[in-house]
This record gives sequence, C-alpha cells and structure tokens, in this order.
Amino acid sequence: MKQLPLFPEQASTIAGRVDALFYFLLIITGFLSLLVVLLIIYFAIKYHRRSEAERPRPVEGSLPLEILWTVFTFGLFMVMFFWGASIYSTLAHPPEDALDIYVIGKQWMWKFQHSGGQREINELHIPVDRPIKLIMSSQDVIHDVFVPAFRVKGDVIPGRYTTLWFQATKPGTYHLFCAEYCGTQHSGMIGRVIVMEPAQYQAWLSGNVIQQAGALTPSPVMTGEAPTSGTPQGSTSPAGVTTGMAPGSAAPLAEAPGTGAAEGSLASAGEKLFRDLGCITCHRLGTQGRGPNLVGIFGKSIALQNGETVVADENYLRESILHPQAKIVAGFQPIMPPYEGRLSEEELIQLIAYIKSLK
Repeated sequence: MKQLPLFPEQASTIAGRVDALFYFLLIITGFLSLLVVLLIIYFAIKYHRRSEAERPRPVEGSLPLEILWTVFTFGLFMVMFFWGASIYSTLAHPPEDALDIYVIGKQWMWKFQHSGGQREINELHIPVDRPIKLIMSSQDVIHDVFVPAFRVKGDVIPGRYTTLWFQATKPGTYHLFCAEYCGTQHSGMIGRVIVMEPAQYQAWLSGNVIQQAGALTPSPVMTGEAPTSGTPQGSTSPAGVTTGMAPGSAAPLAEAPGTGAAEGSLASAGEKLFRDLGCITCHRLGTQGRGPNLVGIFGKSIALQNGETVVADENYLRESILHPQAKIVAGFQPIMPPYEGRLSEEELIQLIAYIKSLK
C-alpha cells in the first residue's frame, strides 16, 4: 500500500504508528461493512416471503449471541480508543529537548522563525533525527499546518499559541499545506519542509548552504514586508538564511553575555524590545521591582491574586503581555498597561523567547 500514490512517504517517527492505526481502522471498517452487506443478502434470500399466505415465525433472541456481540464490539472500540489515545498522547507531549521553531500563519503564507533569528517564508529547514516543536499562532484567521509525509497536522489559531511536534527520519524535501480553508487563495498557501543532515543544517544556520542535487534550493529572504500572495517575494541570500543575521555574515551566532541567548537571536531581539518598551523598569532582573521577577518563570506554576495557579507557558505570557489584567500575580498591583494592538506577532514571539531565556 505504501507504493500507491494515495499514501505519501513515511518520513517521521510517528508516521508508522499513524499508518498502522489507519490500516487497522480501514480493515475493520471494510470487514464489518462487507459482513453487514453479506448478512443482508443472506437474510433477504433466506427469509423472503414466498407466498401471500406465508406468515413469518416469531423470532426469539439468543442471549449468548447478544453477549458475544456486545463484548466483541466493546473490546474492539476500546482497542481503537486506547490505540488512538496513545498516538494522541505522544503527539501532545513533545520531548524536552525538542528544537523550538515559531510559526506565524497569515493569508496566505507561512512565516518560520528559528531561535537563532533566521526567518523563512513558506520554507522550513530542520535537522534530521531531531525533535522539532512548532509554536504556532495566526495573524488573521484559522490556518492548519499539515505535512503529509510526517502524518502531522495542527490548527493555527488567532490569539493563542498551539504546538505541534515531529521528528523527521529521512533527509529530503516534503510538502507543507494549509489544511483549513482560510480564504480565496487558500490553495496557494503551500510550502515545503527541507530535512537536512545535522552538519548541513548547522551550515545552513551559519550561512553556508550545501546544495543537494535536486533537493535544495536557496530560501527566500524575509524582509519584514508580507507578500501580497502565496508566492514568496524578496531577494535571496547566497546562504539561504534570512535577516536574523547580519548581511553577508557567515560566522556562527555568538553568545550574548549574561542572557544565555545568541546575538541576533529571537531572545536578543526580545531583550532589546524589553528595554525599549520600558518593561525593565518594573520587571527588574536582579532585584524585585513593582512587577514579578521574570527570571526562571517560564514553565513554573504562578500563584494568582484570586487564589488560583497557572503554568507560565507561552499562552500565559502572551496573555499577560497583551491583557495584563486578566491574571494578576499574587502580591502585585494591576498597574501594567495592556499592549494589545501595540505589538506585532513577531514582537510577541521575541519577548516570549527572551523571557524563556531568563534562567
């Protein structure tokens, strides 16, 4: 069945498990459908009325048969449920060492932003055999990331972050689609995922792309101006690396002292934005200010003024930036102004990446 064009190549660690469940459901559904059809034909022939005077005999139930059928179907559905739940649970819990990549969906294009600051449009370069965690948000309507070869798809929703993770097992180039009708040019919202060997990926990050015959082409440069269609615009750098690095730079990104973040990275851009917006006035990093200390806050449980607790994940940070009055941290006054409408999706990502880097 893998040779049929309807079944795309398996290129991720989860693809085999998803296909196995799909084949199981296909076989069970086909078997039961055929069984029902055959039984209808059999009973139609066996019990058809042979004359106007014929009267059917009363039908008496069979308790053993009813118990057997009930237990069989219950067991069958439980197998389906736990099999599907196991795959869902795997997809819902990305490994801790997964590589974070931010995704912004927009009519009609995909923006990808790596932690090092490299940005791409409608293309995503990733290393093989490394868990990848996509942290996704939409700038307008609901989109849906779908990579058939990886057997993964996930909604991209305005106003919140959703996640999707996978681990590619084969270098190559794979289709990327939007699986949610998002407007008149929805069908043009396509891209590709380029899976590279680790050494090639590092070279790509540093600005030295190693071309593979028939597999790789230079990436489009993201200039900050969104194309008006699904077709990427802008010039292409020789490295295929976008504007997160200094133009022409081929050197690996350097560590920024005191932050653990790479210079030119999302975190460093977020740190600059954090200072430019004056956030550091209240959220002091060394001493306690009028706002909560943000060092090491990511992933921790936060006590709120109403007695509840919340985990400081990406969605909590996003809400606290845009709507700081929504969840007031215990012991602090609601003095922070809202930033809704004042920050772009990319600036939000930068601020969150900076807060995540504070350890």
